[in-house]
Amino acid sequence: MNSIISNSLKGSISYQEYRDLVKTLAEENATTGNDKSETFVRFTKLNETRMKRWDKTLKVSAAAQKKIVEFEHPVTWLVIVESWCGDAAHMVPVLNKIAELNKHINLRIVLRDENLELMDMFLTFGSRSVPKLIMIDDQTGEVLNTYGPRPSEATSYVNRFKAMYGTLTPEFKEDLQHWYNNDKGQNIIKDVIEMLCKFEPSVCQ
Repeated sequence: MNSIISNSLKGSISYQEYRDLVKTLAEENATTGNDKSETFVRFTKLNETRMKRWDKTLKVSAAAQKKIVEFEHPVTWLVIVESWCGDAAHMVPVLNKIAELNKHINLRIVLRDENLELMDMFLTFGSRSVPKLIMIDDQTGEVLNTYGPRPSEATSYVNRFKAMYGTLTPEFKEDLQHWYNNDKGQNIIKDVIEMLCKFEPSVCQ
């Protein structure tokens, strides 16, 4: 296994530890990351509310559960996040729910600004965008695939807007949050199942 990935895994935390961290930060008017501005503190508070809601309300259909539990290859999902990231607040609870359904998936979390060498191995068009899921083969240490920083439909939505207007406006970012709320994690579940099927095709047969 790459030494950078290995070292990041050693310093990683569980989803519950991450949730406890974000809850504490929100209560203490603090945030993860190098930027400790009031804006990022506010985002962390907002994301604590979002994750708490998804932890309680997220539903995985019986059909999706069947495919998820059929994946039998031991993997680690190393997810790079920051507490202020809106996309992460919507995506990571879904990734956790999927991992909880399969004993072969080990979800671990690291913070971007504390793991920049790792982050720079998995840039998105040159950007340190989070969240980023790195799927690692537990037997070989090989990186099998990556996912993020947004689900496929949200990525298309963002790309179309950028193509038309050049940059994301505050109004668009608010619309994107509505998209996440309306989708209820289903696009993420679909994307992840497709990722699992690429490595183990029998899951989707």
